[in-house]
Amino acid sequence: MSSITSTEATGVAAPGAFVSFVRFVVCGGGVGVLSSGAVALLAGAMPWVVANAVITVVSTALCTELHALFTFGTGKRAGWRRHWQSAGSATAAYAVTSLAVLALHLVQSSPGVLTEQIVYLAASGLAGVGRFLVLRVFVFAGDRDRTRPSKASRRRPAQATAPLTIARVSLTQVPGSRLVLAAGA
Repeated sequence: MSSITSTEATGVAAPGAFVSFVRFVVCGGGVGVLSSGAVALLAGAMPWVVANAVITVVSTALCTELHALFTFGTGKRAGWRRHWQSAGSATAAYAVTSLAVLALHLVQSSPGVLTEQIVYLAASGLAGVGRFLVLRVFVFAGDRDRTRPSKASRRRPAQATAPLTIARVSLTQVPGSRLVLAAGA
């Protein structure tokens, strides 16, 4: 069975795990890099944790739409249910990035913006891998399950067959051997 299944309702092919991961990295990573810059800009006007929360909400909504349409190939927008499900994994990612940067501030009272960005992006990458797994296995899995052919439809269809000729088979004893199966016409 191929790793790519087709969506019956939309006619869109759902990508396999590797292709989905590459798309996830491109979409999520691209939005993540833009988000890290936005967090740094907003952190000048408000506490860093608040800036991270605001950017996390906005980037999660954007990414959920991108993942529904492109990453996991559902062929349709995410809808409210998927946005709420995705928000759960984004909350965990927010906690990971916040704890990483707060830990940095405990170790260094005034880290530079570059150091803060490195820690933030490293934590985002780690959280992103976990988020990909949650989205693929739980949030967007329903579309793949509905499009996967049933066991009955995966069986090969009956094919027209030519008349079957059965060859004459006989058991023959050969010197030095106990028994040999011989086929002949």
